Amino acid sequence: MIRRQVGIRDVAAAAGVSVTTVSHVLNETPHTRTSDDTKERVKQAAEQLGYKANRLARGLRINASGMVGLITEEIAITPYAGRIIQGAQEEAAKRGFTLAILNSELNPDPEIDPKLSQALVDRQTDGLIYATVYHDEVVVPAQMHAAPAVLIGARDRDGDVPSVMPDERAGAAAVIDMLVEAGHTRIAFAASSIDVPATRGRLVGVREALADAGLLDEALIVEREAEAAGGYAAARALLDRPAEDRSTALFCYNDRMAMGVYRAAAELGLSIPGDLSVVGFDDQAPIPHSLYPELTTVALPHYEMGAWAVNTLSALIDGKDEYRLLGAHATLLPCPIVERGSVARLGV
Repeated sequence: MIRRQVGIRDVAAAAGVSVTTVSHVLNETPHTRTSDDTKERVKQAAEQLGYKANRLARGLRINASGMVGLITEEIAITPYAGRIIQGAQEEAAKRGFTLAILNSELNPDPEIDPKLSQALVDRQTDGLIYATVYHDEVVVPAQMHAAPAVLIGARDRDGDVPSVMPDERAGAAAVIDMLVEAGHTRIAFAASSIDVPATRGRLVGVREALADAGLLDEALIVEREAEAAGGYAAARALLDRPAEDRSTALFCYNDRMAMGVYRAAAELGLSIPGDLSVVGFDDQAPIPHSLYPELTTVALPHYEMGAWAVNTLSALIDGKDEYRLLGAHATLLPCPIVERGSVARLGV
């Protein structure tokens, strides 16, 4: 019978302390407020359980390799999120690090596969970055608790590992505010039918901003698949009605749905932006520039998230453990509106 390897979580449970405390004690992290009794309890628990710290956790500050690892869940092959890698690479170069990239399949389970992080630990990287776009929260493996580590796109369920995410909610709310300021009072939203963090964040932002403006009408919010076909279906459902009942602005969950809205508008004889203003989300190249007029949309801070991750990881590698306090809440980066030609000001 194969015996499961004892992890840092097992030691924490046996000693009755947090994973962070175990990490500090076993790595002999300086300037922590851990009592001598707690340190002794952790060490005894580790010895009794037969816990063996990994090479990265033990030798990190003494035998630095100058290399940091980035694990991605299919992000490397998406059409726009290569900006995460670019931001991480350029920030790593500024700080004298080499970036090692490991791409994995999309993980439907919120528990991160420890084999992925172990693969980079075995390469003696100085720290780990894990990038995912699927979950709000993830369960982080022991290697990422015991060594400098950062998350992109999700937060650590235990609140120990610093993380960064796009502020989807504020980005969506800003679009509604822009449309209201432009004079639109019947604003529709083509939402995604897939339950992912971006879907929830954008929908909350839309509803809140419309409610604040006194314009919330649930009949003008429809859910369809987040592709061009879904945008087309949503637009036909929302726009195929008399002019007095029709929305003058349609905000789409993403740019792919906006493509379908353009097709539906053409079939209905509606001009963009003369009869209908359209806004997308993601700024996914080459879509916004391929539509006519060019699509006003919201940019995701992929580059900025990659750079933030390396910057924060560098601070952790340097022993600035106060940066671990960032693990309590995800750092949210702004999603700016990129104005082009698909929004009209009414009455102008």
